[in-house]
Amino acid sequence: MQPFRPPIGLQLAQTARTVSRAFDEALERAGGTLPVWLILLNLKIHRPGNQRVLADAVGIRGATLTHHLNAMETRGLITRRRDPDNRRIHIVELTAAGEEAFLRLRQVAAAFDAGLNAGLNETEVSALSELLGRLAANVGGPQDEAPPWAGLVDGPTALGPGGP
Repeated sequence: MQPFRPPIGLQLAQTARTVSRAFDEALERAGGTLPVWLILLNLKIHRPGNQRVLADAVGIRGATLTHHLNAMETRGLITRRRDPDNRRIHIVELTAAGEEAFLRLRQVAAAFDAGLNAGLNETEVSALSELLGRLAANVGGPQDEAPPWAGLVDGPTALGPGGP
């Protein structure tokens, strides 16, 4: 008889909550939140042309994005202006304060990731990433959709010190 092993989905859910909570706390200590980080990251890496493209890239609904953008604009992190060619579209851009917030949160995210990966070698990290993708696919998760952090580790846009 094999020893009891908790269901992998239960282990994954608990681990995800623990890691998510710790990352949220790290971002909060640096004056950010996960949605703010993902918005800043996408504005910096992908430079989406408007709010609709940004909402899709971050993976949130338009109304939720508007809520976050309102707060970010109030804090002076972004500006929004109407597209002169289509007044219904708002163009979102980082301000100098937004650039500073991006750099600060990038440093926090890189340090958090380094701590999270402590004791793991590159082969293990790659295997874990592939396994997580397979688990998501097993429950019908999106397979062709780019995650909000797509492009983060590609070439010159890497999360580390030489990144954006």
